[in-house]
Order: sequence, then structure tokens, then C-alpha cells
Amino acid sequence: MNASVRLSMSSLRAHKRRFAGTFLAVFLGVAFLAGTLVMGDTLRAGFDTVFGNATSGTDAVVRSAEAITTPGESQGVREPVDTDLVKTLEQVPGVAAAAPDIQGAGQLIGADGKPIGGQGPPTLAGNWIDDPELNPYRLAEGRAPKKSGEVVVNRGTAERGDLRIGDTTILRTPDPVEVTIVGLATFGGEDGMAQVTFTGMTLSDAEKYLTAGPGEASSIQVRAGPGVGQQELVDRLTPVLPGGVEAITGQESTEENTDMISSQFLDIFTTFLLVFSGVALLVATFSIHNTFAIVVAQRTRENALLRALGASRRQVTASTLTEASLVAVTASAAGLVGGIGIAAGLQALFPAIGFPFPEGDLVIGVLSMTLPLAVGIIVCLGSALLPAVRAGRTAPLAALRETAVDQSGASRVRAVIGGGLAALAVAVTLTGVLVSPSIWLAGAGSVTALAAFVVLGPVASTTAVRVIGSPLDRLRGVTGSLARRNALRSPRRTAATASALMIGVSVVSLFTVFGASLKATMDQTVSRSFAGDVAVSTPSFGAGGSGLSPRLAGAVQQLPEVDTAVGLGRGVAEVDGKGRALTVTDPLALERTFDLGKVRGSLSDLGTDGVAITEKEAEKQGLTTGDKARLTFTDGVKDTFTVRAVYGQSELAGDYVITRAAWAPHRTQDSDTLVAVSFKDGVSTDAGKAAVEKVAARYGDPEVQTRDEYAQSSAGGIDMMLTLVYALLALAVLIALLGIANTLTLAIHERTRELGLLRAVGQTRSQLRSMVRWESLLVAAFGTVGGLALGAFLGWVLVEASDGASDSAFAFAMPPLQLGVVALVGLAAGALAGLRPARRAARLDVLRAIAAE
Repeated sequence: MNASVRLSMSSLRAHKRRFAGTFLAVFLGVAFLAGTLVMGDTLRAGFDTVFGNATSGTDAVVRSAEAITTPGESQGVREPVDTDLVKTLEQVPGVAAAAPDIQGAGQLIGADGKPIGGQGPPTLAGNWIDDPELNPYRLAEGRAPKKSGEVVVNRGTAERGDLRIGDTTILRTPDPVEVTIVGLATFGGEDGMAQVTFTGMTLSDAEKYLTAGPGEASSIQVRAGPGVGQQELVDRLTPVLPGGVEAITGQESTEENTDMISSQFLDIFTTFLLVFSGVALLVATFSIHNTFAIVVAQRTRENALLRALGASRRQVTASTLTEASLVAVTASAAGLVGGIGIAAGLQALFPAIGFPFPEGDLVIGVLSMTLPLAVGIIVCLGSALLPAVRAGRTAPLAALRETAVDQSGASRVRAVIGGGLAALAVAVTLTGVLVSPSIWLAGAGSVTALAAFVVLGPVASTTAVRVIGSPLDRLRGVTGSLARRNALRSPRRTAATASALMIGVSVVSLFTVFGASLKATMDQTVSRSFAGDVAVSTPSFGAGGSGLSPRLAGAVQQLPEVDTAVGLGRGVAEVDGKGRALTVTDPLALERTFDLGKVRGSLSDLGTDGVAITEKEAEKQGLTTGDKARLTFTDGVKDTFTVRAVYGQSELAGDYVITRAAWAPHRTQDSDTLVAVSFKDGVSTDAGKAAVEKVAARYGDPEVQTRDEYAQSSAGGIDMMLTLVYALLALAVLIALLGIANTLTLAIHERTRELGLLRAVGQTRSQLRSMVRWESLLVAAFGTVGGLALGAFLGWVLVEASDGASDSAFAFAMPPLQLGVVALVGLAAGALAGLRPARRAARLDVLRAIAAE
């Protein structure tokens, strides 16, 4: 062991408490990162196992060869296959069994009268396949459905809805169907596939409620006979299949399903968590750097003596980096253990909150261990590099001085560089937002703005602390004045400590501003586009929910209080070779209930071969009124439609509108996403709403809302997102809090003699504690104010960049109340961080403190 390592080891043993904050910062960041990766791997392996168990008896799947995929969706819509094909397949040598598989949307109503699911994962309904090998669901209790109205539901859905065998409830398909539960099922040995709900009914009921007519199925499941492999079975089936129909192996079907879950949920979920892991590690970087910078400053005489005794610059630098390496490796290794503990805790927690975590052992992959370990070590060493280099540059004559003097706050070079970065950030950001809309340019400008804030921190801290702390002289007298002067003593240290909190507060502020802007955008969209009085909808997002009955709008229209009721259905088709979502509706009623902006052409002339499109879509496709467009529907039919109208606004109406008569020949399971209702003159909103609710109760009892209520509910998912964001960012704020506490603790050690002298000349313990707490609060206030300013700016950039890159108009909103709460939390974090250092300072022995060097 060389001298540098021995010196580092002895220094760590003697001053291990100084690095406690660094250890915790690295530990928490690495634990979060490792826990995220382990949980992601475990979920993927668990779903692979669940799907593998569920579909182990299916050797081939026969389905339509082509799928129409619309923008923003990963899974396309396929044409149904003819169920008569089952008989043909059963005659193929090597086929043991074949069964039609019908899949559609169906949402059960729980015992409390509320729909089950619908908040993201699909709510599925289909036919119960009698062959247990071909059925991915296994009957756990009760029996299979034998007659119309009997259903089997997965056990997890029944538990969430407090339903039991023998109960009668409603299944929205979307038309309400009264069903009786006769059995409970499992999927791959689990009570369900995550939060997905499934209702299995008889084949005739599935054809009646989930398809456009009898004789159609989503696919056909095929089981091979003994000795026939999956690929061999597919090769035998392919020659007998009609055009446009394909066969894939059961393994390929399973992989497609697991890939779909990965792309729609797991990848997004883990990426989301990884982003916040990165934020936590970024905050930790400032805390770690500050700790080593203070320690190096405190060791100025010690390092100078080493230099005077013959130690080289490289040896002094190596000694500091060795300390950092030991802390990094130890903390990162502990973080790996902590990450495994986090993943294990989430595995136990998820089922308790209603999200079934697949059973099985945790999957701990090589990447899940090596990546967090490497990141933790690199972050710690990178943060300590500059202080280590500074330690190596200590001159031997510095042994004659007490400590180094920090003049970084007055550095003109820093001010010039920071000012240049700020100017560049503004120029790039404004170019990417206003001149040439580009999310990449806006993002580059935002990163540059963050760098400018960090560089300018020491320059701005002197003025900022003076301004923020100016009331302390009057409010707290000498104690407040001393706290302000202590915060002003080392601008670089104050700025580095505050920067950690600034990053956390800025990210919180960014999401707060963006969330408020999304709400304002939704409110603006509804106010500008929706001219009706009430809206009927089913509260759901993602793939959940079953929609509304297409017959509801007609029934509401018959009410004497109603002037116009229009339902908005959804279809898909390829328009000139590109997948697009279609709005299926009554165009005339649509024009009376929604503000479509300027309309060129006539919506009344669409008929069965006309389409209306938005101006932006018309420009993209190079179309105008009178032009022809080729539409290919999911049933394979290709029709030529004439563009008969071009309208201005598309927020709620969509980009393409066709009539119900045009969609009818191609529909599958028909449903509406929204029914908009306008009342006759003289009908109050309350009276009209009550009348509509009575009719809606006969169609599954969907929610009837006023225009304002509809706007608020449409933005309901934003609050859920913000709650998750705040919970995840709590880790970054905690690390920043530890950084402030660690800095103050080290500063107290540095000022031991000074504090002893203050106590000797009459300062009480209470005044000393108050001084340290106010110093902590000033540092936190500086970081909080900077974070609020940076977060509000980045929020504006994100909103404006989204507005420029999207077809929809985004509204910018600054929520003062929520930002005020963020500010209070930041200040409270500073006050909390100062408690322990303040108590430690107050416990110092006066005589020993005065005698300290």
C-alpha cells in the first residue's frame, strides 16, 4: 500500500463523519437507479412467464395479415377473420383443435355501481374458449358460461369490484348487457394480467355484442397434434388460408404481446423512473462537489505541509481522489443492495395498491448491477476531480496561512462566461421556440440555461443573499446579521450548496407550470371548440373503457329539452396509404354543437362517399375540396372518397370526419367516445342535465357533465401525473437537503474557534442555533428562488416548443398558488436541514472551541 492510499485511509477513519452526506447522496442515487433497473427486468421476466404460461397450449394463431396503425398507437387494428375457416383448419393434418377468438371492449360495473378499470389498461371482453389448452384463462372457481347472459371474469377484476359467483351486474359493450357471473378465472397463474379486466361470454353473445355480425372473429387459435412443431404447423396451415390471412406461431404471438406491454407500459415506466434517477444523481453531484471542495479548503495547511515535506502535486491529488474512490465504491455497493431492497419492497407494495406484481424471484441482471455501480463511481469521482486538482496545486507556503480565501464570487472571468452562456441560452431557446420551432433547439437552449445558472451562481449569490437576507437585520438583530454575513462569506460554497436545491425546485416548477398549462390548454380547447351545454362521457384514458352506446345520442335527441345531441364515434382507415383516425358522426349536428372554425365546402353533402378534413391535414396531404382520397378500411375494402369540406379547428372533432352511413359497412364493435348536447332556449343547465342523466342511466349510466366539469375531468390525469412526479422528485429534494446539512456541518467544524469566541462574548446557545438555522434558510431561499425562476422559464420553453411542434394550440399558464407551495417546501427544506448542524453548534464546549485550531 503506497503512501497516498495510507494517507487517504487514515484521513477517512479520522474524519468519516465529514463524508456521511456524500455517502448518503451516492447511496440514494444508486439505489434508485438500481431499483428501477431490477424492477424493470423483473416485470419483463414476470410478464414473459405469465404470457408463456397462459398461451402455452396455442401453437399457431391465424389472423388478418395487414393492420392499420394510427399515429401515436403501437398496435394496429386488423380485419376480422371468417369463423367458417375453423372447419377448414381442423381438416389440416397435424391440427388437434382450432377455436375462434373474439376480442372486444367490455367494462364491468362493480357492486358499488362504478365501472371497474378504464384508467389505462384495457377492459376486455371476449368469447370463453372451451378448449382449456387454447384458452389463455384458466377456470379457478365455478363453471364456464353455457347460455346467454352468463360470464366468467378474471378473479382480480371480481375482487376489485366486490363481485362474486352468482352476482348479476352490467357489462358495457358499450350497450349495457345484464350478465350473471358463473365463474372466476386466472391468467397464467395470476388473478389477472396486471390491471387488465376480462369478461368471457358465450360465443353467440360475443358475436352479438362485440362484432359487427355473426361469423367474425379477431383470430383463430390452433393447437398442434403430438409430434408437430409450431413452425411446422404454420407451414401446413399457410397453403389453405385465403388471401389477406396469415398464420404465425404461438411463440411469435406471445412475443408480440409482451413487446406491446413493454412498449406501451414497461419502457415508458422505466424510462420515466430513470429520468428522475438522473435528476437525483445530478443533484448529488453538486452536494458531493461541495463536500470535497470544503474538505480541501479545510486541509489547506495539511496539504501544504505534505508538499513542504516532499509530496508531489500528483500525490496530493491522488490522495484526494483515493478518498473519493473509497467513498464512491462503498456507497455505490451499498446502493446496489439498497436498490435490490427497493425492488423487493415494490414487489410487495404493488399488489397492496391494486397492481398485481408477477410472482417469482427478483431478476438481477448484470447490467442492472454494473451500470448503477459505474454511474455512482463516475459521479462521485467526477464531482471530486476539481477539488482534488485544486488540492494538488496547494503551495507549500500555504502552511503559514489558516485557510484558503474564496474569491470566486468576484471573478470577472466567471461573470463573463456565465453571461455569455446566458445570452447563448436565450438566443438558442428563442430561435427554437419562436423563429424556427424545434424541440431539439429548445432543449439545447434549456440545457445551456441550466449551465448558465450554475456558472453564474457564485456571482449572483452575493447580491441575492444580501437582498433576501436584508430583512434579517431588522427582524433578528445581530443574530440575523451574522447569519447573512456567514452566507456571504464564501459565494462559491453558498452557490454550490444552493444549486443542488435549485435543480430539484426547478424540475418541480417545470412540471408544475407544464401541468397547469396542459389544464389551461384543455380548458381553452373545450371553451373554444365545444359549443354544447353538457357532455356525456366515460371517465377513462389509455386503452381502458368501453365507450358509449351509439344509440345514446339518438335517445337524448328525443328529449323535449334538447336542441341537438351528437355522438362522436371513432374509426380507423388508411388515407392514401397512411393510417388515420376517423371521427364517425352526424356532420350537421357536429357543426351545430362544435365550433369548427371556418368551413370551406359543405358538411351536409358528405353522404356515403364524402370526407371532411382539417386545414392542417389538407395541407399535409395536398388536398382541397373536390379532390379524391383513397381510403382503405380494416375489412380490406378500398373506397374513393371526395373531400367535400375543409374546416379550421380539430381539437375535439379530429382531423377526418365521415358519416355513420359511410362507416357502417366497415364497422366492428361500434361505440362513441363523447356525446355533446345543446339545450333549447330557456332550458336551464340543471334541468337539462337532469333529463339527460335519466336517459343515460338506461345506457350504462355514463357520466353527464357541464362544459366546465368536462374540461376539468379531461385534465384529471394531469393531477395524477403531477402527484407521481412530486413523489419521485422528493428524493432529489432529500439529497439537496442532505447537501445543505452537510455543508453547514463542515462549516461549523471550520468555524469552531469563531463560534467559541461568539459564545465567550455573550452569545447564547439559542442565538447560536438561530444563527445557523437562518444561514441554512438563506441558502435554501437562494436556491428556491433560482429554481423557481429557472423552472418557470423551462416550463414556458416546453409549452411553446410543444405548441410549435404540435397541430394543437397550447396555452401557457403560471400557477401562483402551486408555485407558492413549492417555494414554501423549499424554504421548509432549508429550515429542516439546519436543525442538526444548529444543535451541534450549540453543544460546542466554549473553552475547547476557543482552543481549537
